[in-house]
Amino acid sequence: MPRNNYTGWIMSIILVLLLSACGADTGTSQQTQSSASPTAATPAAPSTRTITHLKGTTVIPAKINKIVVLSAAYIDHLLTIGEKPAGVNNEVRYGGDYLPYLAKQLQGVTLVGSADKPNLEAILEIKPDVILVESRTAATMYDQLQKIAPTIVMGNEWLDFESDVNFWKKDILMIAEMYDKVDLAKAKIAELEQKVAKAREQIKALPKKNMAYLRVREKNLQLYAQNGHPTQVLLYNDLGFTPTALTPKDQRVDLSMEKIPDINADYVLLETDPNANDFLKNLKDSPLWKNTPAVMTNKIYETDSFWLFKGWGVIGRGEIIDEILRIIK
Repeated sequence: MPRNNYTGWIMSIILVLLLSACGADTGTSQQTQSSASPTAATPAAPSTRTITHLKGTTVIPAKINKIVVLSAAYIDHLLTIGEKPAGVNNEVRYGGDYLPYLAKQLQGVTLVGSADKPNLEAILEIKPDVILVESRTAATMYDQLQKIAPTIVMGNEWLDFESDVNFWKKDILMIAEMYDKVDLAKAKIAELEQKVAKAREQIKALPKKNMAYLRVREKNLQLYAQNGHPTQVLLYNDLGFTPTALTPKDQRVDLSMEKIPDINADYVLLETDPNANDFLKNLKDSPLWKNTPAVMTNKIYETDSFWLFKGWGVIGRGEIIDEILRIIK
């Protein structure tokens, strides 16, 4: 083959190879560009959520920064799921301050009056995203509170709780839904149920477990029923104490002094209101009280004066169980 033809043949082959390589690069580049093309935008998270409650439906922020709570029970629920309120109601019977068993966790939180008579100006200054109240507060204050911030009305606990021993659980789960923390609330409830089950086994092993739950009021003595309040349900239904023959089933009763010696209980819980010290002194000085079998056998156990508040929440119920275990030991 002549040298010129040979050289031309070699150059043709090189040109073909170069063109092939360029075509391959172009394809790769197109494929890379195609694969790197932007995908559809991720939908933005909703900025609000709709809550169904006793007053209908209310739109609240999806992320709550400030919430005002006008119920001791709901304060317990919030703290259980790790949320600290911006404002809470005070408790008049405890000097207009925080509820004692939650006081440490509430330090720095603004007090906004009682649940019955909230301080609207104090609430307005907080600029809350949401206000959380119980049904009896809403009966007189809902319209005024709703003008300040979206107001959620929860629970019929002052009306219908007698027939539903688990009403308090519905409340905490509803609050948890407002914070996307339902799973956490369920986990906290499960932890409490395990604690109840262990305590129940210890109580079941007791040779005698009759219990009377008394409350000393300013001017009278009351005997609490088996049902009618979460604390009583915890004692008699969940933990398994046996009610005495005098213990009513559904509604607490006033107990006359003449009936006191008939209290035949292995354990007598005595809860005294803050304003009832005079009545308590007169009670303890009475021969009828001193001759009560539980007094004579030193089976009277004075409890916190806020067990009835504690019965509504995970934190409080856990503290009641701890105290019960100390009592039975």
